[in-house]
Order: sequence, then structure tokens, then C-alpha cells
Amino acid sequence: MLTDLDEAGLWEYRSTYQAPADFDEFWRRTLAEAAEIPLDVRIVPVETGLRTIDVYDVTFAGYAGHPIRAWLRVPRVTSLIGEDALPGVVQFHGYGSGRGHALDDLLWASAGYAHLLMDTRGQGGGHAGGDTGDPVGYAGPTQPGFLTRGLQSPETYYYRRVFVDAVRAVQVLREYEHVDASRVAVAGASQGGGIALAVAGLVPDNVAALHAQAPLLSDIQRATRITDAAPYHEISTYLAAHRTSAADVFGTLGYFDGLGFAARATAPAWFSAGLMDGICPPSTAFGAFHAYAGRAKNINLWTYNGHDAGGPEDLADVLTAFNTLLQKGLSS
Repeated sequence: MLTDLDEAGLWEYRSTYQAPADFDEFWRRTLAEAAEIPLDVRIVPVETGLRTIDVYDVTFAGYAGHPIRAWLRVPRVTSLIGEDALPGVVQFHGYGSGRGHALDDLLWASAGYAHLLMDTRGQGGGHAGGDTGDPVGYAGPTQPGFLTRGLQSPETYYYRRVFVDAVRAVQVLREYEHVDASRVAVAGASQGGGIALAVAGLVPDNVAALHAQAPLLSDIQRATRITDAAPYHEISTYLAAHRTSAADVFGTLGYFDGLGFAARATAPAWFSAGLMDGICPPSTAFGAFHAYAGRAKNINLWTYNGHDAGGPEDLADVLTAFNTLLQKGLSS
């Protein structure tokens, strides 16, 4: 059922979010520190029995040099150099999930893209399996889940590490020998959409396009006030116990809110939202969409859908758009 603004209200809505004064300096310093560490990419072929797609097990150095796992899936073709270099998509998965099995997520490679699916550190215990740990211990008290880990400071917050991992994942694919570095997009749903949006804002010159489907971590403070669903309830539950810490909590989260990254992102972008989404309320996706700095932007609102945000129909729209934008010789 409808639990947020109606369609007219969503088009009128503008968030009150304001980025911290040192937002840009915090992320400039964070990425500069990360850039001092070699990527240390290892790519190992995986036997899958597939005839049209090659799959590789990838490990690279993420935040602080921590090993991050990923799957790389590439169309099996014989000439992938020069003008025949492939466009690429770096995908980030949903909350609590992992990179899954080597045979999962074949869409992008089947469509002619080099596809890198990053494992999100510490996740993958409850849904599709993950293979990447998070060796950083918790800083301060936490609510079970990931949204409050290290919440006491932006320096220690969990998603600082995740977003650095994600930026470096894009670098991994852009440097892969068979990929055209100028045609690498980022994509994801829910948490994955939030991570993709962050990357688009952090390295706008390195991202060719964005797809953010029902993005998590956008307009965070509003989300905690209008939904009690997982995972935003982790923050509200934490604040119910730490009653005087709201200003500090949202001070930290301000460095990780999708609206801050949207205001700095310029790549052509496709957003989507389900009007009946009780997990990532549609106004939070619209908040990011309206804040998005790029002029070429679109948002699909799926009236009777929830957190799937249009599911395969939305993906079909984006696949057509990406083909037009990124695939040489193809048109809509």
C-alpha cells in the first residue's frame, strides 16, 4: 500500500539534506590515502561449463589493502583489442547479500559487457554467499547489521571502507586489458544502488553511466522517520537506546548520504523507485534524483511495485539505454 508521498508529491519533493562543510575534503583525503596502495589484482579463470561467457575469480586490494573478491564475467569472443574493446558494468549487490555463485548474474555479460560484480565486505551470510571479510573491528556500540558499525565517526564508519572498495573495483575493470575504460558504467539495486551512486559522485570522470534501482543510503534521515523496515530500523533502534546522540549520528551519516554524491555526479543516470516500497521509500530515491547534478537523468516510478522497483522491466529499460550509450554500433 502507499506509505509515502503520492506521485505528484514525489515530483515536488526536495530533501532538506545538507552535506557537511568538509564533505569534499573528507573524501579527497580518503581516496588519496587509498590510491597509495597498489590494486594488486589477481584474476583466476573458473571452469563453469558455459559456452558463451568466461568467468574469472577476481581479488584486489580495497580499503587499507584488504582483499576484496569479485566475479568478472566476459563474453567469449576471439578479438577484444583496440576498437573491439568491450564496454563494462561494475555491479554492487543488495544488503546482506554476497557475490553468489559463479553462474549467477549472467545478464550483463550476455548483453556484451565485461561485468564485474563486487563482493561487499563482511556480507553474504544471509542471502547469496559472500567470500570477503571485513577485518576492521567495530568502533563503539552497534545495532546488529551493518548500518551502525563504526557510526561514532566518519573515519570509522563501515561504508567508508565499502565505498573505497567500490571506487577501486571500477578502477580494476577500467584497467582490464579487454575493456574500453571510457565506457564503464556502475549499477546496483537497493544497497547496490546506493554504492553505485556514491561511486558516480566520488569519481565522476571515471563513470560513463549510472543505474540506481531503489537506492539505499539516500536521504537517510528522512528514511529513518518514515519506515521501520530493515535495514533502516537499525539506525532508529540504535537511536532509541542512544537518545542524545542523533546529531552526532546524522553528522556521520551526512558523509555517506546518496544526496551528497548525487550533487557531485554528472554521468547519464537512470533511477527507479516503487511507489509502494516500504524498505527504501520512493521519496528517498526522488530526493537523490532531484539532487543529481547530471543533466541526462531519468527516473522510472513503478506505481504498484515495492522494493523490486520494476524488477526485470526496469532492467530492460536500462539495458536498452546502456546499449545505445555504451555499445558501439547499436541503437535503441
